[in-house]
Amino acid sequence: MILLVLLGSVLIAAVAIYQYKEQSADYHKARLERKEENIRTHLKRVLNGRQNTWEVITENIPYIFKDEVYNIADIHKLQINIYDLEGGLLISSKAGLQNTGSEVCLTADIMNAISNTVEFNNALEVAQHRYVDKLKENGETFQSSYTYITDNRSKPLAILNIPYLEKDDFLDKELKEFLTRIGFAFIVVLLMAIAIAFLLSKYITKSLKTISDKINATRLERLNEKIEVDDMSEEISTLVNSYNSMIDELEESAVQLAKSEREQAWREMAKQVAHEIKNPLTPMRLTVQNFQRKFDPNDAQIHVKLDEFSKTLIQQIDTMSSIASAFSNFAKMPAQQNETLNVVKIIKLALDIFNEDYILFKADADEIIAKFDRTQLIRVVTNLVKNGIQSIPDETMPKIEISVSELNDEVIIKVSDNGAGVAEENKSKVFEPKFTTKSSGMGLGLAMVKNILETYKGSISFVSEKDKGTTFKVTFPKE
Repeated sequence: MILLVLLGSVLIAAVAIYQYKEQSADYHKARLERKEENIRTHLKRVLNGRQNTWEVITENIPYIFKDEVYNIADIHKLQINIYDLEGGLLISSKAGLQNTGSEVCLTADIMNAISNTVEFNNALEVAQHRYVDKLKENGETFQSSYTYITDNRSKPLAILNIPYLEKDDFLDKELKEFLTRIGFAFIVVLLMAIAIAFLLSKYITKSLKTISDKINATRLERLNEKIEVDDMSEEISTLVNSYNSMIDELEESAVQLAKSEREQAWREMAKQVAHEIKNPLTPMRLTVQNFQRKFDPNDAQIHVKLDEFSKTLIQQIDTMSSIASAFSNFAKMPAQQNETLNVVKIIKLALDIFNEDYILFKADADEIIAKFDRTQLIRVVTNLVKNGIQSIPDETMPKIEISVSELNDEVIIKVSDNGAGVAEENKSKVFEPKFTTKSSGMGLGLAMVKNILETYKGSISFVSEKDKGTTFKVTFPKE
């Protein structure tokens, strides 16, 4: 125990020193990257600003930044050097640097390193040429970053150089204070370890074999025996009493676990039922609200509209009834009923519940006849449209396109949106039950659609591009 405390103390001190050094290196690296990005942004604003009357080419860089380079350097508290693409110095914020021969031109090694080194910029999510040169002098570390300044067409104009001195005074002071504090703590722990080791050495060997056998034989799924040992030390007695108390709690936990598993199964069942019932309730609410808003007793078409309104509600009520009947059989969804129907007409009927004017529908023909369950087809379409609507960010002008066509003996339905798209790591999980990236919902919609289509020997697939949108493609046979 004493040896472990000593080794632990040395190891923790070593890890602390290493961690502080790594933290210092990461801090300076990140700080230089931030400063460089801010300076590049500042330079670009000057290049593209209204005050700039010069043509944005390499030869005009000294004139464009004649006075501004000193302001930028002062704002960011770093020296700025700008070289042309051949390595010649164009302008610097350091007074008199243009007259010093050692820094007027970049070396061939640095030029090659800039051209051949490509880093990924996390802030801009693009790859860029960037090289960082490190130099140690008189115990101090200097970093010097080199990267390209580009125009609006991403064409390199010049090379930006930012010298940076790493100052670790604050971190070094903090490390010394930390090591001093932890040193005192280690001394206290060491003294405690010596005392505890002395006491335990007298009593630890008694009754340990019996206790060890009992603990190794402990299982959650069966009745466990309590420990009965005579002539125990106080420490071992405490351990035995704790074990016996744990056995009582373990038996109670086993009962509670079995009960919890049953309750969890019912909760999952209830969640699925709620999700399926919610699907038709939402369009019913929208339909009623739409009818209430547009109701006009003097409208000549009021009876036709009322008839359509009634049909829509009856249709959704039938859907709810079908779902309720299916869940009463526990494992079945609404029963498959092959109806000969016009797919184009049913899709139009499904889209009637949506009031959004950005939902566009087109069909290759007025009639595409196929055998499919009417309710199931409506559920497929409404689920995909709702999914598309919910994927569109608030700041984007929404657009949903639904198309239906036929190819050979198959019906093809496509639902496209201009939403956020599906992240690469989530593409394999899209059709998994309960998977969702939304803040609400059970994530059963697309899984249900997939199950419905597989029942009819159909399929569903999608293509997605991040921040541009997703297109779902549904295919099923006509017969």
